[in-house]
Amino acid sequence: MPKTTLALGTALLVGIFCVTPAWAQQGGSEGGPPSGRSMMNSRPATLNSTLDMELTIIEHEFEGAAEAMPEDKYSFAPTNGDFGGVRTFALEVKHVATANDRFFNAVLGNPDTTPADEFEAENGPDSIATKEQIMQYLKDSFALGHKAITQINADNAFAPLKTPLNPFLRTRAMIVIFACSHAMDHYGQMVEYLRDNGIVPPASRQRPPANPSKR
Repeated sequence: MPKTTLALGTALLVGIFCVTPAWAQQGGSEGGPPSGRSMMNSRPATLNSTLDMELTIIEHEFEGAAEAMPEDKYSFAPTNGDFGGVRTFALEVKHVATANDRFFNAVLGNPDTTPADEFEAENGPDSIATKEQIMQYLKDSFALGHKAITQINADNAFAPLKTPLNPFLRTRAMIVIFACSHAMDHYGQMVEYLRDNGIVPPASRQRPPANPSKR
C-alpha cells in the first residue's frame, strides 16, 4: 500500500474514532452536534469533512462550557486541592483561543505573529478581558480553524511545512488533529471549574447518572 494512502487512512480513522465517543457522550442533549453539520455523516467521508466534523464537535462543547460560566466567575480557579499556579477560567478559554490562532495560521501559511511577551503568547492579549470579548476571541479562533481545514487536501495534508511550529507538528493534518486534542484537554479542566461552581456542563446535561443508585 502506498505510504500516502496509508497515512490518509490513518488520519481518517483517528478522526472517526475521536468523533464517535464525543457524539455518544452527548447523547442527543443540548450539547450535541449542531443539526446543520450532523447531516455530514450520511455523505461519503473525506479528509476535509472528517477534520471539520471533529473540530465542530469540539467547538460546540468548548464554547458551550465557556458560555455556561457566569462572567463574575471567569476569574475563578480551583483551590480545593493542589491547584497552585493554575489558570483562571478566563485564561483557560483565552489560552485555547490563542493556541488555535497559532495552529491554524500555521496551516494557512500566515506569518507567525506570536507576541514577545510570554504571558500574552500563552494566554492572549490583556486587552481581551470581558466575557463578551473572550467569547468572541474564542469563536473567531474556531472560525479560523474551519477556514484552515478547507485548504487541506490529500496532496498537502502530509507534506512537511517549510516552517513547522515544532518538530512533531510538521504537517497540516497533524496540526489540526493536535489542535483538537489540545482544546479537549483544556475542556476537561474547564468542566471541573464549572462543577466546582455548581454548574453542569451543557454537554453533560439531560444524561442519566453514570453511577445510578442500587435499587
